[in-house]
Amino acid sequence: MSTSERLIESTRELLWERGYVGTSPKAILERAGAGQGSMYHHFKGKPDLALAAIRRTAGELRAAAERVLTGPGTPYERVEAYLRRERDVLRGCPVGRLTMDPDVIASDVLRAPLDETLDRIRELLAQIVEEGREQGQFPASLDGEEIAAAILATVQGGYVLARASGSPAAFDAGVRGLLSLLAPHGTPSALPEA
Repeated sequence: MSTSERLIESTRELLWERGYVGTSPKAILERAGAGQGSMYHHFKGKPDLALAAIRRTAGELRAAAERVLTGPGTPYERVEAYLRRERDVLRGCPVGRLTMDPDVIASDVLRAPLDETLDRIRELLAQIVEEGREQGQFPASLDGEEIAAAILATVQGGYVLARASGSPAAFDAGVRGLLSLLAPHGTPSALPEA
């Protein structure tokens, strides 16, 4: 892995663990095993490196969500696959954690990749709900945008509850509850304990 790649990956990890303020250039260099001038050789400074790290984190999350949400299956099955996909629940969402960082949110530049990612996931979810309504799988009364927002809120809120309790059970309970509300009639067996 090149020095610039090590710097980006180290910054990603530190942003997730410590936030923007807690991610010092010294900590980045130590984690990356890079020399003192390396950051400034490859990047203009901490904000530039943080932006590269945030873009990569947001892009990976967006790509993972897109793979599930545009994959095979009925609308319900794709929503279920998104909600049940493999996550490190107790560590939290790398994008969600950054949205709670006041220094990231205060910067239009650093916040932009996060906004784009959440908007794209919400857009895909809304399309799936509309598709499910058209197919008669979801009630006609559901609003795609509102359900998409509820799905994202369940995921992000589930992370918070799981971290607060020290157990993924709260996340799993939120997912099961939302899926039971969305489940087509006659499919409760699709909701096993996770």
